Amino acid sequence: MSVSSDEAGRVRESENFDAARIVPFLRAQIADLADGPVELRQFQAGASNLTYLLRIGAREMILRRPPAGTKPKSGHDMAREFEVLARLHPHFPCPRPLAFCADASLIGSEFYVMEKIEGVILRRDLPAGLSYRPAEARTLCGSLIDMQIRLHTLDYAAIGLGDFGRPAGYVERQVSGWSERFRRARTDDVPDYEEIMTWLQDRMPDDAPRPGIVHNDFRFDNVVLSPADNRTIMGVLDWEMCTLGDPLMDLGCSLAYWVEATDPAPMQGLRMQPSHLPGMMTRREIVEYYAAHADRTIVDFTFYYVFGLFRLAVIAQQIYFRWKLGQSKNPRFQSFGMFVSVLSDAVSRAMTR
Repeated sequence: MSVSSDEAGRVRESENFDAARIVPFLRAQIADLADGPVELRQFQAGASNLTYLLRIGAREMILRRPPAGTKPKSGHDMAREFEVLARLHPHFPCPRPLAFCADASLIGSEFYVMEKIEGVILRRDLPAGLSYRPAEARTLCGSLIDMQIRLHTLDYAAIGLGDFGRPAGYVERQVSGWSERFRRARTDDVPDYEEIMTWLQDRMPDDAPRPGIVHNDFRFDNVVLSPADNRTIMGVLDWEMCTLGDPLMDLGCSLAYWVEATDPAPMQGLRMQPSHLPGMMTRREIVEYYAAHADRTIVDFTFYYVFGLFRLAVIAQQIYFRWKLGQSKNPRFQSFGMFVSVLSDAVSRAMTR
């Protein structure tokens, strides 16, 4: 069964720009770009970098740019994300980058354009016309983990990514960095997370003996599935936070999004992918599968899962902070403060297991 991918919709007024202004630049960068009318649409999903469908004649491409407002010091780096794709694309299924523009005068920010991978992206619930039997759901889950393992075991130095991160001290920098980001973005209507940050600081594991490429947002809605079978992964998207570090930290961040069917109702409200379907692995099963197929010994995964939940709460709080300041007009972000409170409860449960 073939199911169409996400549909791009009307561009939000506060995030619109004149796409015709960038056409001369793109023609100078993309040799085979044909003439034709210019159309800009926006993908509504996602809460970080803004993603648009750019159509010039019959050619469809994806444009990425940073959001407005206060941003993390090292976040939303368009040049870095473009360079990651340029080096990774020949060795791993991800979009081919086409052009990067550092001239913010064209649309008000830096941006880059990449090829569009045609396929299916799974969001909170399955699109109309698509279903998975339990055995198929389990196969799909295995495919997702296998792709993450493939990323983690790439020889990053051999493909030119050896300078894209510092594996030594990675865990400590992540704990201290995300703690600092939360404190800077905290509002008075969310928990203070101080006990959680202290817990993480006191239980940091040693550096990974085998570091790898860390995607930092590896989940179903960042992979494109083949429209032919809806189980084969055609490409992985959203490389803005890619770096080098401990692969188990990456898995922990992935499992923070993995809401199971038996999780409490408040967590079900945060579910962003169909991880609740019959046949999908549990978080415990995923850790066991990963350990076996990646040939890694995992004694206790609690720290990594707690960190993943905490980091997700910080991301939500940063977005909520921008909304509270009026820097983002997206009405979805009004509820992100509630998400931060729900995640605090989830972290507390995970810490005591």
